[in-house]
Amino acid sequence: MAGRIPQSFINDLLTRIDIVDVIDARLTLRKTGRNFQALCPFHDEKTASFSVNPEKQFYYCFGCGATGTALTFLMEHDRLDFVAAVEALASIAGVEVPRERGARTDDELHGRLLKVLEEADKYFRRMLRGHPEAARVVDYLKARGLTGVIARDFGIGFAPPGWDGLKTALGSFGDADLVAAGLLVKNEQGRTYDRFRDRVTFPIRNTRGRVIAFGGRVLGNEQPKYLNSPETEVFHKGRELYGLYEARMALRRIDRLLVVEGYMDVVALAQAGIPNAVATLGTASGVSHFEKLFRAAPEVVCCFDGDNAGREAAWKALAVALPTLAAGHQLSFMFLPDGEDPDSLVRKEGKARFLERIGGAISAAEYLFQGLGRGLDLNSLDGQARLAELALPYIRTIPDGVLRELTMERLATITKTSSEALNRGAKMSRTSRGRRPLPDGKGASRLSERLLTILLKHPEFLGQLDDHRRARLIGIGDTLLGRVVRYLAEQPDADLASLLGYWAGQEGHETLVELVDRPLVLKDEALGDEFDDAVTQCLSAVERANRRVFLEVLKEEGSAEALAQYWRLKQKAD
Repeated sequence: MAGRIPQSFINDLLTRIDIVDVIDARLTLRKTGRNFQALCPFHDEKTASFSVNPEKQFYYCFGCGATGTALTFLMEHDRLDFVAAVEALASIAGVEVPRERGARTDDELHGRLLKVLEEADKYFRRMLRGHPEAARVVDYLKARGLTGVIARDFGIGFAPPGWDGLKTALGSFGDADLVAAGLLVKNEQGRTYDRFRDRVTFPIRNTRGRVIAFGGRVLGNEQPKYLNSPETEVFHKGRELYGLYEARMALRRIDRLLVVEGYMDVVALAQAGIPNAVATLGTASGVSHFEKLFRAAPEVVCCFDGDNAGREAAWKALAVALPTLAAGHQLSFMFLPDGEDPDSLVRKEGKARFLERIGGAISAAEYLFQGLGRGLDLNSLDGQARLAELALPYIRTIPDGVLRELTMERLATITKTSSEALNRGAKMSRTSRGRRPLPDGKGASRLSERLLTILLKHPEFLGQLDDHRRARLIGIGDTLLGRVVRYLAEQPDADLASLLGYWAGQEGHETLVELVDRPLVLKDEALGDEFDDAVTQCLSAVERANRRVFLEVLKEEGSAEALAQYWRLKQKAD
């Protein structure tokens, strides 16, 4: 990977830049006292509530809660990734962006790989126009309803049959760079050959329009149907979205993004006049995907098959996305009829009907309650209490704000109680769990210590939990364990150094340092089972605490019938 940008440089850059100049170049600012005001660019409004403070160098919207520095403004308003935003600020300040040790070599490698991929893109496009077998590819694309214009806009190409067409055409780069770019495969005998053969090719571009990888689709029914470039120094599939660059080029403003499965789905929808579709690249939607999606648009609709596999994938996406639903972010889910995909459905039904389906997508909150409520009798107190216990850990992962409050109110309506009672119960359950003081005086339960000690040395264990248990663990509350788990869920690539660095100066840092020094008794191969067992015990303890808390709430509400039903629930759970 390229060398990191030193934090000291970013801090210095923000002191050099005047946030008023940055924002005034993009909005119409009006001075009001010491501050400046404008109509907020992040939500629709008629009265200016967006304020820029030149003294503290930050902005804040009293309407939607958007806030940040000049750097975050460029990321949100110009829809830039972090590095691009830093480079934009550096350009304004007239300074070069430095890199930490090793950056020169890394930057040279990146430059070479991007050049290789650019030439590969030209080669695949050239083959679509002039290869002897290109006619059948053109016929295939026409049969899928695509025109030459849409093929040009998405850079569709053709990787001919054969083992060394691209290798020969790009031979001046050398096999090492072609392998590093993911274009050649090197076998066990050390021989290299073309990765993409006899496939329609789709260039994958980053937010700046540079080709960073390719996807290939077979023309017939061979397997695998889709083939992606492997992970490289310039391509990380867990962070990229196919079609996002093209959507931004087609639309001046993106109000909604539709997430679909395949390249052809994205291209077919664009052909039908729906240019705001993107696709994940052979991976499940992750936190990084949703962060990128919401930087590009305030509303995201995830499109899935209507079968069990599709609904399971939707549930995983929901659990991952909840922590990213900050102010102004909307998420919903759209399910397709059996046997259909967006490509086939939009060609069959047309644009207008497909847009109606998108408009009828189910909100994230409703899908959450549907999924958790399946099999529960929500007309009984038992079922209502069980739904509350299941839903609260998920709701706690939603950032503080209007959406979280509305979701809590919706839960209160379904469970026929008050949101105040649910909030009180949630707050009491977070503060009533037994704790044993550590030597430095910081509070943590023995079970929490056990989990933290393992997690600090093996953060990857969190990702190995099933989605339901991981979501429950993330939502256990505002304890040190809960905060560490949420951090690791949002930063899946974090290691021990970055975690401790993030906690430096915060409450709990000394505790974490102490736990790092504690030896792990079991060997690595047994630690996974140890962690799994500790999670089970922790979640059971949380459920018992929640039942005690809700019992107190029921006592306050004074319903004898409710208490009787509650005790039946408790006996059943025990």
